[in-house]
Amino acid sequence: MSEILRIEHLKKYFVKKSIFKSRSSIVKATDDVSFSLQGGEVFVLAGESGSGKSTIAKLILKSIEADSGKIFFEGNEIGNDHKSLEKIRMNCQMIHQDPYDSINPRMKISDIISEPLEIHNIGDSVARKKRVLEVLREVKLEPVEDIVKKYPHMLSGGQRQRVAIGRAIVRQPSIFLLDEPLSNLDAQLRTATRMELKALQRQLEITTVYVTHDQVEAMSLGNRIALLSDGDIVQVGSPEELYNKPANAFVAKFIGSPPMNLLKVDLFKENDSCWISIGRQKIKVDGFNTPRRLAPKRYLLGIRPEDIAVHDRSEQHDLKCQLLSVEPLGRELLLQVGLENQDLTILTTDIRYAKAKAGINLNLLLDLTRMHFFEQDDEQKVVFSPHSNWTRKTE
Repeated sequence: MSEILRIEHLKKYFVKKSIFKSRSSIVKATDDVSFSLQGGEVFVLAGESGSGKSTIAKLILKSIEADSGKIFFEGNEIGNDHKSLEKIRMNCQMIHQDPYDSINPRMKISDIISEPLEIHNIGDSVARKKRVLEVLREVKLEPVEDIVKKYPHMLSGGQRQRVAIGRAIVRQPSIFLLDEPLSNLDAQLRTATRMELKALQRQLEITTVYVTHDQVEAMSLGNRIALLSDGDIVQVGSPEELYNKPANAFVAKFIGSPPMNLLKVDLFKENDSCWISIGRQKIKVDGFNTPRRLAPKRYLLGIRPEDIAVHDRSEQHDLKCQLLSVEPLGRELLLQVGLENQDLTILTTDIRYAKAKAGINLNLLLDLTRMHFFEQDDEQKVVFSPHSNWTRKTE
């Protein structure tokens, strides 16, 4: 795949005004953001509200101007001149969170979808009509003969979102910019539409920038994910890389449902063996790909809920805990337990615990081959990951 879009050192700040001029402040929206898009991929900008992901999409489209940085489309820098702006806006199409932001409620569906062709003087009336029918079939709005005659208020929320997508793809842009397009849909419709979007993107092979705060959408749709926090990209990689090799504790907590557990532990050496202690309990971790080169001190131990086994018999390497609650999830159970004044989430298929009562004592067995260690005083640093085959020595 060839590079189609490249962002270099993009910065954007806003002035947060106050009725008292002396109290106005500068708010960082994006700070030194850089990444590139390959042709045909889905690149997800994910993060919490206010992380800067929607701002980046608007900066790409040039609907707002960056304070500094460069944007390259197909190898050519996009400036602020009329020709450059026309080029990027001709080749990029944004789909907003609310479909009414891009469709006129007073127009028939056929006119809504064909309008971009008319604006850019693409084809004659016969060719446009044919293209509209093709697009309606592509986005599964059928029977097309009935849909073209309807108005937006006559359609469901999911159908209106498909109209917005149809309007965006009608002139076959090079890049899609989707700004949380599913957030206004109910859970069941969101899941169905997400799968349709994925199938449609594969069919059309359009390079897509997808903005979302939903990590499930990010994981299921993205070829690569850029996770943002406070205007900064904290990690870029495939869904598998972010899940298995989180760059820091923020990534570990954001990616995964339920998220990774983070436990305060002390790493220490005793009798030439390596141990971790959690409160009054300790377990020996020699022979488990343990980060023996790490300096003895307090860390955050990260472990996924599915990497913890629970049982009612005591074994070596066990940790004793108390059951707080049980949440049935169908084929799985979500157990909340208390471990030395720390909360821990466990995902299990052992249905014996479906009717277990809160307060009972349980034994936990951690999969020590899947531990992650993060700095206790700086969650932005990972010092050990079992999947990346490296350990950073800390003093």
